[in-house]
Amino acid sequence: MRYRSAVFSKKPYSIDDSGDFVKAVSEMTEYHAARNEKYRNILRGAGFETSQLKTEDDLQYLPFIPTLILKKHNLFTIKHGTVKASSSGTSGNAGVIGFELSGLWQALRMVLKLFSYKKLFSPRLTNYIVFGYKPDVKNRTAVSKTAFGATLFAPALRRVYALRRVNGKYEADLDAVCDAIIRFSKSKHPVRFMGFPSYTYFAMRMLEQRGVKVTLPRGSKIMLGGGWKQYYREKVDKKDFYDTAKRVLGIDDRDIYEFYGAVEHPVAYCDCENHHFHLMSYSRVIIRDVSTLKPVGYGTPGLVELITPMIKATPITAVMTDDLGVMYPGESCGCGIKTPYFEIIGRVGLKDIKTCAAGAGKLLGDVKL
Repeated sequence: MRYRSAVFSKKPYSIDDSGDFVKAVSEMTEYHAARNEKYRNILRGAGFETSQLKTEDDLQYLPFIPTLILKKHNLFTIKHGTVKASSSGTSGNAGVIGFELSGLWQALRMVLKLFSYKKLFSPRLTNYIVFGYKPDVKNRTAVSKTAFGATLFAPALRRVYALRRVNGKYEADLDAVCDAIIRFSKSKHPVRFMGFPSYTYFAMRMLEQRGVKVTLPRGSKIMLGGGWKQYYREKVDKKDFYDTAKRVLGIDDRDIYEFYGAVEHPVAYCDCENHHFHLMSYSRVIIRDVSTLKPVGYGTPGLVELITPMIKATPITAVMTDDLGVMYPGESCGCGIKTPYFEIIGRVGLKDIKTCAAGAGKLLGDVKL
């Protein structure tokens, strides 16, 4: 896996023409095909051979696996000695993905480089408000592991969780969170908010409705991830969110960071200063037409396909999400990062994407999963 190692040794946005990424994808595809019969049958059913991967343009021909399939079937290449993580399952099904130690090492390298680039490491003791799940032995969701892991990049003085397990299920306690925010605002230590933007916004609005406005200590940050999930109807635009954070917490938008990712694609995208998700050295993104599944150009919305050669335990090298996105050229952003960037504009359900389901069926053929 020398090409995978070469890819994850790069700086976050140093995409070049060395060909290492395509070679790493080819390397990983061959690995899974040799050890995973179901995945091998998927490639055969699509008439695909790794010899077809010669340039980045050829990545479009690599058969992808819809996340819907991964939510219903375990396609492990390495079944034992792996770390398991599941998706949040807000759509009714939770997929389980295996991560081997070497893949986790690549993920750690990526996170260390990204957080260093974004200057998110700090030696200062920090109070955390986690708008996510309080750790529990029964909770294997990736989002809970990620949120806790992110509290390690500045030493934690206290952690307060918005979602706590009560009688076997998680319940939000935003009253306790609001009390903690008021308490932490009187401390000299910075505060970091982590987790779901929905609960973060609800807590800010709750404070405002109480007539409470605070100024959090210098160095405080809001770090968002996980999307709005079941609260997509309550989703507000970014300007509304940033204005509320400034008005209620005294946090400028330059101290608000949004992350995008999925358990089926464990690459951490962090928005730039203009709040765009740029392509990283460790992955590629293809936007596909909803009806034809063919790649579309800049400015045209479509389904988001994500590609990374990170993991050996599960064949998630190329996955098709149920997110709708649009790609733009990097120079149109203005932040200084030259790689193209994408925006997530929505999510589609199975009923709204019968053509994609049909395409997935054609892709998988008669493979028995």
